[in-house]
Amino acid sequence: MTDYIVGLGEILFDCLPDGKKLGGAPANFAYHVSQLGLNGMAVSAIGDDEDGRLVCEKLSARKGLKTHLETVDFPTGTVQVTLSGAGIPQYDICLGVAYDNIPWTPEIEEIARNTRAVCFGSLAQRTAVSRATIQRFLDTMPALGTLKVFDINLRQQWYSKEIVEESMKRCNVLKINDEEIVEVARMLDLPPIRNIAQATTASEALLQPVDFEDQARQLLRRYELQMLVLTCGAQGSYVLTEGDLHFEPTPKVEVVDTVGAGDSFTGSFCAAILAGKSIPEAHKIGVDVSAFVCTQAGAMPEYPQELIDRVRG
Repeated sequence: MTDYIVGLGEILFDCLPDGKKLGGAPANFAYHVSQLGLNGMAVSAIGDDEDGRLVCEKLSARKGLKTHLETVDFPTGTVQVTLSGAGIPQYDICLGVAYDNIPWTPEIEEIARNTRAVCFGSLAQRTAVSRATIQRFLDTMPALGTLKVFDINLRQQWYSKEIVEESMKRCNVLKINDEEIVEVARMLDLPPIRNIAQATTASEALLQPVDFEDQARQLLRRYELQMLVLTCGAQGSYVLTEGDLHFEPTPKVEVVDTVGAGDSFTGSFCAAILAGKSIPEAHKIGVDVSAFVCTQAGAMPEYPQELIDRVRG
């Protein structure tokens, strides 16, 4: 097995008032894994257009990341970002784009058969073509010794109970944030978090540890997950397994840019697990890498050697 570590799904440009920035959680994940010495690869689709060529240039030529990007008869993905008068961003995630139409090909099948870990989300599954390809990829991967990470990333209206459930059935690691776990619990008809009706925010609802752990363990048992990773922003993060619960506080750093920080957490956590680190060690590495990324501009900064050595050592 070639041991690819694949980010599978959307690749796109965020079209901001000050220009375009390359984005897409799976591509970010693949980049961060590759920074830590693993065989990272982004698998997606692009259009036969200037944006598609720019994606290839930015990822392969500038970032040195392996890619398999099918060229399809749809435009390369974009998200139109506008700012309100108060400076609050508004997002229009364009539909009918290349990553909505990732085809199943012999090349992608071969990659799947040689994949040691994959990270995928819900956004690229909003259309039937890419959803079928992602699910087939997961089903084609080796059955034993692989990580299938569902970084759920609920975006606007682009998800459904069917997408979430089918993804949960196929993954063995779930990464979810404090807002999303409340929505997923509602969607999947889990018993509601106690006193949630009195909470003003999802984060506030999760300040009751017993209730949070009950919810998370129900997800672990129902979908036979190896791990559940819950991130709660400045309040810290948790990793649950069948027999344990590990917490890490969020470091205080001077934040320059939070874009890509969550993907760097997922990538570095997985890289550390694959390198044989314990869950507490991997969790700490993920938190520290994410904090470092927050101090840098852009979603794909180069890592300092000290962080790389912690995974490789």
